[in-house]
Amino acid sequence: MANPGGGASPPVATLWGEVNKAGQNGDFTRALKSLNKILQVTKEDVTALHCKVVCLIQNGTFKEALNVIHSNTKVLTSDVVAFEKAYCEYRLNRIETALKTIEGAPQKSEKLKELHGQVLYRLERYSDCLSVYRDIIRNSQDDYDEERKTNLSAVLAALSIWEKKSTEDLGIQETTYELCYNSACTLIGQGQLREGMVKLREAEELCRQSISEDADLTEEDIEAELAIIHGQMAYVMQLQGNTDNALQLYNQIIKLKPTDVGLLAVVANNIITVNKDQNVFDSKKKVKLTNAEGVEHKLCKKQLQAIEFNKALLSMYTNQADQCRKLSASLQSQDPEDLLPVLIQAAQLYKEKQHTKAVELLQEFAEQHPDNAAQIKLTMAQLKLAQGNVTKACMILKSIKELQHTPGMVSALVTMHSHDEDIDSAIEVFSNAISWYQENQPTSPLHLSLVREAANFKLKHGRKKDAISDLEQLWRQNPKDIHTLAQLISAYSLVDAEKAKILSKHLPSSDTMKLKVDVDALENSTGATFIRKKAAKVAGEQAKEQGPTDIKKKKTKKKKGKLPKHYDPKVTPDAERWLPMRERSYYRGKKKGKKKDQIGKGTQGATSSASAELDASKTASSPPTSPRPGLAAPGGSSSSSNVIPPRHQKPVGAAGTKKKQQQKKKKGGKSSW
Repeated sequence: MANPGGGASPPVATLWGEVNKAGQNGDFTRALKSLNKILQVTKEDVTALHCKVVCLIQNGTFKEALNVIHSNTKVLTSDVVAFEKAYCEYRLNRIETALKTIEGAPQKSEKLKELHGQVLYRLERYSDCLSVYRDIIRNSQDDYDEERKTNLSAVLAALSIWEKKSTEDLGIQETTYELCYNSACTLIGQGQLREGMVKLREAEELCRQSISEDADLTEEDIEAELAIIHGQMAYVMQLQGNTDNALQLYNQIIKLKPTDVGLLAVVANNIITVNKDQNVFDSKKKVKLTNAEGVEHKLCKKQLQAIEFNKALLSMYTNQADQCRKLSASLQSQDPEDLLPVLIQAAQLYKEKQHTKAVELLQEFAEQHPDNAAQIKLTMAQLKLAQGNVTKACMILKSIKELQHTPGMVSALVTMHSHDEDIDSAIEVFSNAISWYQENQPTSPLHLSLVREAANFKLKHGRKKDAISDLEQLWRQNPKDIHTLAQLISAYSLVDAEKAKILSKHLPSSDTMKLKVDVDALENSTGATFIRKKAAKVAGEQAKEQGPTDIKKKKTKKKKGKLPKHYDPKVTPDAERWLPMRERSYYRGKKKGKKKDQIGKGTQGATSSASAELDASKTASSPPTSPRPGLAAPGGSSSSSNVIPPRHQKPVGAAGTKKKQQQKKKKGGKSSW
């Protein structure tokens, strides 16, 4: 039939030929046009609708493909488009819906099984994913076997890192850098950091070899491809404590600006953990990278959770209290049994000096979650110690039953009671712990070490009676322990002297304890700081031993004193040369009279007669003035108007003196022109 206002439509067979040709050429847009024309003729053509869905998926329009499937549910049943529907949901990050679609399919094809494995991996159900991939590899033989092995090795690495499960060696040969990288991640998850670093270097070398075949790639392109391997290397360095090199490698990755937003978020988060409460401005800049679009689909839940924890801590460090509370509350709502958000909230309250609220928050969480009570109570004790309330902290620590008899807890309680000078309570802590080990683990080395520490503590604080029972117990366990026996005898000597004598018989004889040491050689050695002096003999005995020969005493040579530079042996030295000049008999004092009335004695430039006329002290009408240091106060009548004021005058010899100083030349100097 002819269309009104247009030409006749081509036959359906011709349109299918166009669809087939466009599909072979990869021109799916042109194929869609032909399929739409076919569907105008036959609206419920299953093949045409199926092909349309495939073309839309190939063009990346997953929502439109899903709309076509949902609009034609009668024709496009689950046995026809189960894979296409699940794939669209997977690409739209509707992972739970995709799993339901796969599980509801009547038959699972090979490609549907492959997609099932991907969906389980995204849902972090690694054990189920492992069994799916092992089944696929066992029952398939095609060109995609290497990709399946890569996915299988990724599942093994995830089990090792996130669930801390060690899996059997499946014998996967590491022929590509992806397989080598996944193997390195598995080793890192098992705590084998050195071995993991070796594998990462092997992966880097394999990656460089595979990339070097492409001549169009620049060095920056190669570094961008290696970024994920370098990021894992930096992570291992950080775990090993080599934070400087790790930070340098992290910053190099960020400068490359890789397209993988998940990698950038992980690197930025790790930089924040290196900075901690320092370099906060840099950490604030790095937080923006963790908020990029699509990050939540690239990382697993534990990675996202770690990023949120670090954001909350950074908010606390930057005094953003409201933001810190908001983030920690959000984390707590996601996992109500997780302890870390509560600890962050308590730390924020403590920073705001709301100590009581912090303790109440921890106490409430401990009551709701008894499994975490021990960690909560340890934190509460720490808060009490920070407030200086040692007694309350001790009470909280004693309430932790599962840690009550551990060496660390005993040591902490004894130290805290000693700080409060409560020796009785400290001894009680020792006694309770020793009694528990005596009943439950009598042969444990911890039991004997606690007994020894208790005995030493009691001896240190003068409780020798209390220490005797502990020392006797130790000596019975090891009768050859001379040190313990000596301590026991020392303790008994103040309590029961007879018992001390009886026990002293068990000490070895002095001959067996004699040390084979050459005392003379030791005293004469260069390191000896004390030399034993021999007692002086009587003079008579010494004379008899020496006989008639006289012993001449050694005379110490006196050094000759230094003589003066111009010493003349013919001239007798001055006997008064050691006395000050004023105290010598021939001192006559300084000469006076010649220059008395000149410089500095009156007004500047005036003669002796003029100075007498201008002397204010000789004028009866001059008013009294306050004295000034150095010069007399000027005065005179109004008739002496021609006289130059003293402040404008200069000393007579000033110019001449200055001239002479300018004429002097420095020694060794050169004259200038």
